[in-house]
Amino acid sequence: MVFKRLLGSLGVGGPTVDTVLDPGPVLPGGDLNGQVQLRGGGADFDIEHITLELVARAEVEREDGEGEGAVVFDRFTVGGGFRLAEGEERGVPFSVTLPWETPITELYGQGLGIVLGVRTELSVAGAKDKGDLDALAVRPLPVQEAILEALGQLGFGFRSADLEYGHIAGTGQRLPFYQEIELTPSSRYAHAVNEIELTFLPFPGGMDVILEADKRGGLFSGGHDTVTRFTVGHDGVGHQDWNALVDGWIKQLVEHRGAHASHSSYGHGDPYGSAHGQGGRHHDQHDHEGHRRAGPGMGTVVAAGAAGLAVGVVGGMVAAEVVDEVGDFFEGDEEEEEGDEG
Repeated sequence: MVFKRLLGSLGVGGPTVDTVLDPGPVLPGGDLNGQVQLRGGGADFDIEHITLELVARAEVEREDGEGEGAVVFDRFTVGGGFRLAEGEERGVPFSVTLPWETPITELYGQGLGIVLGVRTELSVAGAKDKGDLDALAVRPLPVQEAILEALGQLGFGFRSADLEYGHIAGTGQRLPFYQEIELTPSSRYAHAVNEIELTFLPFPGGMDVILEADKRGGLFSGGHDTVTRFTVGHDGVGHQDWNALVDGWIKQLVEHRGAHASHSSYGHGDPYGSAHGQGGRHHDQHDHEGHRRAGPGMGTVVAAGAAGLAVGVVGGMVAAEVVDEVGDFFEGDEEEEEGDEG
C-alpha cells in the first residue's frame, strides 16, 4: 500500500505510515513478518506505540437480523517509545505469531471469500489513529489441506465459506468467531444430506474437526442437523489414509439420528479436558439452526490437474474481489467508529 497520511486526530501535518507484509500467505499459528515504514510529518512527533490489529469480517446476529461486522481478534504492540523527526523515514520490523484458529482465506491459491486484514494503529502524543490496512492471506495447515483434499477426492464440492460470530459449545474455541466451510455432498450421500458444514479448531498439539450435516427429511420425518467432532494431530499427515478416515467420518455423521460428538481414532486426545461424545454443535452466541446461505455454486477445480476440492471461483475473480473488498469493508467500519466517537 502507498503511504497513508494520518489525518483524524493527528492533523494534516502528521506522520505517514505504510505497513508492508512479507509476500505470500501465512499459516494459522505461524509467524507474520513485515515492516512498519514511517515518514515524519511537518514537525517532530513522539511515537508512543505502534500496534497491529488482526481484523476479520464476520456474520453477526443483531436485533434487526443478521449482518456483518468487523471483529478484532488479536493485537500486538510492535514498536514505539521514540521520536520521529520532521521528514524522517524509519522502518520498524516485526514478527508476530498468529492465533492457531486464524481462518484460512485461500485454498490452492484461490480465495474462499474470507476477509481478513492487518490494521496499523499509531499512538502519538496521547492520540491514536488507524493509519494503514493490509489484506491478510492465510493458507491451510498440512492437516487442514489433507482433509480438504480428501473431501475433494471423495466427490464433495465447495459451496461457500464465512465467519460466524459466536462460540461452539463444548470446545476449546479461543477466538470470538469460527469459520464454516459449506460443502455440497458427493453423489454417494446426496440422497441423505443437503450440505455439510466443516469447522477447523486448531491448537498447538492438533486440531478439532467439527462436521455438521443438514439431513434431508423422509416420507414421515422432517429434516434435521447432526453433528460429529473428531480430533487429529499435526504429525504424520503424510502417513495417514485420509480418504478412508474422512469417509468414515462422513458415514458416521450421516448415520447419526441426532446431535452427537465423537472422537476420532486418529488423534492425540482432548486438549481441553472436555468429554467427547457429549453435547453437539450448540452455539453460545449464535443460533445456527435453520441458517442456510446460498453459495456461489460449483466452479472450476482450484488447481489445474488437481483432484482436490472443487471451489466456486472462475479465473481468480473471487480472489481479486476479496482484495478490493478488504479496504472497502474496513474503511467503512472505521468511518462508523469515527462517527460514533464524534
